[in-house]
Amino acid sequence: MLKSYFQRLFADPDGAAALVRRLLLEQAAGQWRRYALAFALMGVAAASTALGAYLVGDVINQAYVHKNLPGIIVLALVTAVIFMIKGVATYGQAVMLARIGNRIIADNQRRMFAKLLEHNVGFFADRHSSEFMARLTTGAAAASQVLNLVITSFGRDLLSLVGLFAVMAVQDPVLSTLSIIVVPPAMLLLRKMIRRIKTIAHHQFTGSARILEILQEALQGMRILKAFTLEDTMRERFDSRVADLENESNKWARVAYRSGPLMEALGGFAIAGALVYGGFRVIETGATPGQFFSFLAAFMLAYEPAKRLARLNLDLNSGLVGVRILFEVIDHPPTEPADAGKPPLKLSQARVEFGNVQFAYRPGERVIKNLSFVADPGKVTALVGASGGGKSTIFNLMLRFYEANGGAIDIDGQNIAAVSRRSLRSQIAYVGQDVFLFRGSVRENIALGRAGASENEIIAAAKAAYAHDFITAFPRGYDTPVGEHGVQLAGGERQRIAIARALLKDAPLILLDEATASLDSESERQVQGAIEHLCQGRTTIVIAHRLHTVVDADRIFVIEDGTVVEAGRHDELLRRGGRYTSFYRLQLREQEPPPVAIASSA
Repeated sequence: MLKSYFQRLFADPDGAAALVRRLLLEQAAGQWRRYALAFALMGVAAASTALGAYLVGDVINQAYVHKNLPGIIVLALVTAVIFMIKGVATYGQAVMLARIGNRIIADNQRRMFAKLLEHNVGFFADRHSSEFMARLTTGAAAASQVLNLVITSFGRDLLSLVGLFAVMAVQDPVLSTLSIIVVPPAMLLLRKMIRRIKTIAHHQFTGSARILEILQEALQGMRILKAFTLEDTMRERFDSRVADLENESNKWARVAYRSGPLMEALGGFAIAGALVYGGFRVIETGATPGQFFSFLAAFMLAYEPAKRLARLNLDLNSGLVGVRILFEVIDHPPTEPADAGKPPLKLSQARVEFGNVQFAYRPGERVIKNLSFVADPGKVTALVGASGGGKSTIFNLMLRFYEANGGAIDIDGQNIAAVSRRSLRSQIAYVGQDVFLFRGSVRENIALGRAGASENEIIAAAKAAYAHDFITAFPRGYDTPVGEHGVQLAGGERQRIAIARALLKDAPLILLDEATASLDSESERQVQGAIEHLCQGRTTIVIAHRLHTVVDADRIFVIEDGTVVEAGRHDELLRRGGRYTSFYRLQLREQEPPPVAIASSA
């Protein structure tokens, strides 16, 4: 019977019992020594509380029955010592629980961040980054809060209640038994609130994530927001989300604090009954006043821990919403599983070959269709074509951000799916159109190209990328902060720092994705010079919309609808008069100055 009850209790992995057990086994177990010390200190504090309540009776008897002043003084000194011990014990357990909680939060933040790094790019494409920030802060803290709630409930409240009930039982066994009759109705009414609390708490988390989402988008898109005068629109959107969260928080307050009047009313009836019965015993049966006051003191001191224990299930289920959020991230199977056991990629020439490669981001919507081409070692291979043809997807597959659905991608005859991702990516330098710079200095961003690079190597890479001159022109030189996403630098400056970072990596294979597409002519000329340094002696694959940037490429592939439709050098493709010629002529017409309008004379 008992076994089947526990099986049902732990059957639901997302149920309160199963989650608490998991927290105890996975996170509290590693801190058991500290928890044991905190629990012992709680026991000392609980015993001090109970002993203080017991001594109240002796003080009353010494004062009113025995008229013994020296006895009162001794008891007063003992009481002072007891409360000093209680204060030290309470302080010790609070500090210990805080240290344990901080360690658990830090460990969970590390676990969540490490888990996020195990996912591929596609995992994040369907989610907003603010969701992960909310999960990192809410989920990591929730585990500590729930564990502290469990420990304090059983260590502080339960031990205090047991000690005080023992005092009550010693002073008046009958009345102490009658005093617990208020517990069943309280538990029954609180049980009905739990499901409502769980739903509201989940809505609160969702609402908080939505507020973070709007705030992040507004800050990151401030230029667009200002340019399109979207202040009122974004303010209305933000106010709406805040109002929704406020409404859910008010619902939570109404439900969560509904137990307060209930417990106060039941406690009031219990105290009233104790007063009547205790007074009757003193007046009619000759019981000492000390017994009555000791019982009453213990009963009133037991009221608060009893109320907290009655609310335990309610508070526990509210906190477990955050724990579920934490475990949703930790338990999610990695979409980019570890492959350190696979052999490393060993390059000799860096010859890249796509053989009948197929890929779709979503089922039934193929982006790459039987794609085959070869990028010769030490040469520049260009991929051109209309937007949406699959060019950037080729880079995504080469870097194994996504896995090909069919065919093979070989580098020096080695299928990249059969080697470790780390060895593959460590031998590829990637420069994209939208350069991402990390918060920090110019030096720190360049140094990310290779760990442990010396100052001379960083400066040499910057010089080769035509970045040294503008960097040294800054008042702080290489220590100049780049700002969030590099917003304190111009577009051409960001690009050259990214190229310097790639140069420092010194990889044999270079991927350039529209590296000059968003630059003006002067910046493009400077970046092109940096790219020439980067590509010397390396296998380079370039995605380009501006065809004049790839006229000197050793091989040009025209990509349309996920496959190669033309291939050759610039002059060869022009002579054929095919798709490449159409693209080239279209760009020439776009670059021609508009005709000058001649005013007619009347």
